Amino acid sequence: MRVMGVDPGLTRCGIALVESGRGRQVTALDVDVVRTPSDMDLAERLLAIYTAACHWLDVHQPEVVAIERVFAQNQVSTAMGTAQAGGVIALAAGQRDVPVRFHTPSEVKAAVTGSGRADKAQVTTMVTKILGMQTKPRPADAADALALAICHCWRGPMQERMAQAQQQADALARRHRAKVASARQVASATEQRAATGQRGS
Repeated sequence: MRVMGVDPGLTRCGIALVESGRGRQVTALDVDVVRTPSDMDLAERLLAIYTAACHWLDVHQPEVVAIERVFAQNQVSTAMGTAQAGGVIALAAGQRDVPVRFHTPSEVKAAVTGSGRADKAQVTTMVTKILGMQTKPRPADAADALALAICHCWRGPMQERMAQAQQQADALARRHRAKVASARQVASATEQRAATGQRGS
């Protein structure tokens, strides 16, 4: 499976491509950081990120795009910009019918390091080790993008199976509720006919 990982951001947006092999084998194919200056107009910054995402999608043709899920913590304005950057990348993927999946930071950290509270240095170290890289990916946005792609390679298939199982369970539950509702309607109609017959006699 070829996965494009994205660590969204306006100033620095990490984008990486990895390919999973047998077992937990993962190979890094490409990684880069898209930078836009803070004094640039917001629309132009988003356009630059969108254009870069389109280029990556067209050149590498990933099977899925994994984007970090944004949480608005203390710096709401930063979170908004990050969400906007992730949104235009999701749009580019959607226009090409490439599935988009979101992973929380703690989920990515746990997948790569074994701890959902790992710091950026630990994530970078483990990404370097997992991918067998000679040097650590810099800046941290590049390592985070690789970590997102690795996380999806390892956890994505299981999540997809769980989501499919949930969809099947929901469909069965809906059919069951429909049958119960239909049976109740039949029973109610039968009771009404019986009551009408008794009054007539």
